[in-house]
Amino acid sequence: MERTNRHLKLKQGYWHYQRRVPKRYGQYDPRGVIECSLRTRSLEIARMRRDAMEESDDLYWAMLAGTAGDTGSPENLAFQIDQAQRRYKAAQTRALARGFVYAPVEQLASEAGLDELVARIRRVDAADKGRPSPTEKVEADALLGTVPPPPVTVSAAFEIYCSDIAASELIGKSETQIRAWKKTKRRGVQYFIDVVGDRNMRDITRQDALQYYNWWKDRVMPKPGREALSTKTANRDVGNMRLLYSAWFKYIGEEDRPNPFRNLAFKDRQTTDVPPFEDAWVRSKILAPRALIGLIGGADLILYTLIETGCRPGEIANLLEEDIHLKADVPYISIRPKKDREIKTVSSIRDIPLVGVALEAMRRAPKGFPHYRDKPDLLSANLMTALKSRGLFPTSAHKVYSLRHSFEKRMQEAELDYGFRCMIMGHANSRPAYGDGGSMAYRRDQLLKIAHPVPEGWAEAFRER
Repeated sequence: MERTNRHLKLKQGYWHYQRRVPKRYGQYDPRGVIECSLRTRSLEIARMRRDAMEESDDLYWAMLAGTAGDTGSPENLAFQIDQAQRRYKAAQTRALARGFVYAPVEQLASEAGLDELVARIRRVDAADKGRPSPTEKVEADALLGTVPPPPVTVSAAFEIYCSDIAASELIGKSETQIRAWKKTKRRGVQYFIDVVGDRNMRDITRQDALQYYNWWKDRVMPKPGREALSTKTANRDVGNMRLLYSAWFKYIGEEDRPNPFRNLAFKDRQTTDVPPFEDAWVRSKILAPRALIGLIGGADLILYTLIETGCRPGEIANLLEEDIHLKADVPYISIRPKKDREIKTVSSIRDIPLVGVALEAMRRAPKGFPHYRDKPDLLSANLMTALKSRGLFPTSAHKVYSLRHSFEKRMQEAELDYGFRCMIMGHANSRPAYGDGGSMAYRRDQLLKIAHPVPEGWAEAFRER
């Protein structure tokens, strides 16, 4: 009971907080014995307010000792943050112990009523009891909200951005998609920290932003003899810092704060798009019966399916058994978001008939491709390695994605309807949408106009495998 009621003393029916300053803190806090009313007759409430006062004093003493000791230098940001956090926490708990909720002075000035302001000022006077002491400012800071919030570094703000601010962006993403999303966002943030430092968000200046921009400028416009990096990558990383800054200050209610990263971007350098494969190359090289023998996990089947569907590699790799409709009158696949995995855009939701080598490939994988499910990097690496090592790229500019470009080019050259092409590719259509894109039989007949013939001996090669 004595421990439960520590630092409590009953005076004239009201409970008081009474505590002696520990000897080790005596040189920092000359009060000797601390005593103040807890403004309650209830022992239960008194214990709660005692706990808050106790925590506040512990934080206050630790802060004083840390400032005077060798725990760090005032120039050290981590040390400053630690001290600021202690002050802010102490102010919050002390205000609670006095029967108030801590609020910044700006909020009190704009939102608090006159009665509340007067009550807070009277509590400061009562705590001081007319005898100025080192705690007078501590009481005033706690009750009048003059302790600034602790600084938040760029790295800390980014973690809060991922966990809280941008949480809605992660809904529906798989673990792999979340990791990829964070990796892209984190890269620009980490580069900024490497170049400028892990600054307090409030201390980032236009000069800091220009320093980061110029660091990227030296990489997209390098000295002779050095390879130029992509302006697209530079703009993405500078843009991610701009987004973090804007999102953070909106999050804490400072929407109008000028963004130091505003209007900093590089003009996109004219680059050559990923070139498509020529039909003759696909038929003579990639569709040669034994060209892709030896690929693991069905990577060859995925590639063959890409040729006649125009899908993105990840869309085929993530097909589930229920997405593959081989027993339908017209066999087809469904590209749909999953419970734990989103797709690129709403327009990417579509049903695609299977023709040519795509139909033959999916008949050999009726349950999909579990080896590559939610592993886009692994699939990309294996396909790129296989195609390069086997001489199946006409030029160094060709990629696996060239198959998607080839598919769209074939549809365009066959003069297939623009809306049909958008629907099959999963592109947004700028025209008004009418109907459902046509029956599956209609879609099949359209794709048969551009399908590559299944090479002689192609099926036998699979049987040998």
